[in-house]
Amino acid sequence: MYRNATASDFDFFFNLYMHPQVNPYLLYEQMSSEEFRPIFEDLLSDKVIYVFEENGISAGMFKLVLLKHRCTHIAYLGGLAIHPDFAGKGLGLKMMREIIDLAEQKGIKRLELSAGTENLRAIELYKKAGFEPEGILRKYTHLKSEGRFIDELMMSYIF
Repeated sequence: MYRNATASDFDFFFNLYMHPQVNPYLLYEQMSSEEFRPIFEDLLSDKVIYVFEENGISAGMFKLVLLKHRCTHIAYLGGLAIHPDFAGKGLGLKMMREIIDLAEQKGIKRLELSAGTENLRAIELYKKAGFEPEGILRKYTHLKSEGRFIDELMMSYIF
């Protein structure tokens, strides 16, 4: 089950974004909680972040950003993560199915995301959920802490 994130979810989001097994695959470099707080507050203000819960316990997160103007039929899905403590229990696919249902309820016709080409586990999950590869964005993400760029695989789910 998902729900809109609230200010009281800060620690969960911060710890998951900065988790050493999760952070390399997400948007933000490692940072302190003080540096992350304004980012989190912006995401909250934009009402784009969600908590995925299993049995009332926060287990995952995602960001669903609705596009504008001629692209109002599109949503970008990002910040996807299941906490490593819950890995391997089928929650990733369960969360993806709930996200797809949420997007459909919002009238979305195209749901898109990108994944680092090295993130094979996530790519397989997205394929199982019905996303299809569309192309590679070369040297798209800069991993400043590692001093390198990585390619991203663009994927979409068409309703």
